[in-house]
Amino acid sequence: MSSSGLSTPTSESDLCFSGVSTPATEHSVLFDDDFNFTTSAQVTKPITDDFILVVGGLGYIGSHTSFELLKTGQNIIIIDNLSNCNLQALKNLEILRDNHFRTQDARPTIDFYSADFRNQVAINTILTKYQNERPRHAGPPYCSKSKISGVIHFAGYKSVSQSFQKPLEYYANNVAGMVEFLTTLSKFDIKTFVFSSSATVYGELANSGNRLVETQCDATSCSGLTNPYGRTKWMCEAILNDLAVSDPEWTIMALRYFNPIGCDESGMLGENPKDTPNNLMPIVVQAMKGEREHLDIFGTDWDTRDGTAIRDFIHVSDLASGHLAALRATKRENFGPGFHVYNLGTGTGHSVMEIVTAMQSASGRTIPTKLSPRRGGDVGICVAEPSKSAVNLNWKTRKTLEQACWDICRYIGKSRKKTSAAV
Repeated sequence: MSSSGLSTPTSESDLCFSGVSTPATEHSVLFDDDFNFTTSAQVTKPITDDFILVVGGLGYIGSHTSFELLKTGQNIIIIDNLSNCNLQALKNLEILRDNHFRTQDARPTIDFYSADFRNQVAINTILTKYQNERPRHAGPPYCSKSKISGVIHFAGYKSVSQSFQKPLEYYANNVAGMVEFLTTLSKFDIKTFVFSSSATVYGELANSGNRLVETQCDATSCSGLTNPYGRTKWMCEAILNDLAVSDPEWTIMALRYFNPIGCDESGMLGENPKDTPNNLMPIVVQAMKGEREHLDIFGTDWDTRDGTAIRDFIHVSDLASGHLAALRATKRENFGPGFHVYNLGTGTGHSVMEIVTAMQSASGRTIPTKLSPRRGGDVGICVAEPSKSAVNLNWKTRKTLEQACWDICRYIGKSRKKTSAAV
């Protein structure tokens, strides 16, 4: 990252957090450079004054959630280190926002900062910019509550297979990084937090073949975790629960994702990882496009209808709307503070072979496959029981597997046109 020239405030005159000054922060040993930021050009007045901070907001799920927030008129701040995405997602979000509000004078703001959420210097500097200032004659504290009304945290490593190879990196980023981040948020009195958890916390419980209920795994104990990635997510949930118990001002939502697929129906947002993909659908797409020889199907002897693993595949736009539902719930008078856990899934499972068939039908192409042995850490079946989310969050999925496949094909088509135009 190139230097932005920004320094960390070091005194109460620079920063204040409910009357408590922030100590000088040493530059993190993890990050040798400063950070860059881009604030969107303000051509029209914003709709609201408050912001939602979306960490990892240009990634696959993060960008779709950012767009869902924008469509409601919500100002957003995106922090992303661009390690597995690029700035095209930001440009597309601006285009989509402008198109959505094309008949209105006001539109929501997008502020973007290229930074790693573990860089405490950068995070302190960014959060300071969103403190509400009070007149000096009013006396201390000179800063009141932050303009940031909530945080959605997407910046976690997410590969089951990679977590076996690099467990320390997963614990450092997903667990230790979150702890430091929460500590900083607390200093700024930002205490509404939506956490991207995972169905992997259920571990071997998934193999029962029954829909998974939130109470089967809680923050005090969860048996049968099958991989380091799942352990990091469970550990984060346990830490978040402890935080909420210790400080009743926190409202924390842990959303257990099942298997997101699909793209926004505009075709302008999609899954385009920089690194080798580890989840199913982008690998299916690569095999379909001829970018890899075949799709490895890991395990054909599972106790399922066709022998291949079954997962609860949820359209990413439905998943994104679940985050908005979670934020809305935190503002209801009858929804108290504390730690809350919800499944985000459809309640219906599809096998790997059924996914291949659906993509072949949507694309009109043959997808070459290779039958391979099971992988360590995998389970045969993993399907959500989503009724708690339906009742408490007033949320349910709306899009089908077929729609997800069509949306992916639309995204691929638009990406090809851009590539052709650039050549």
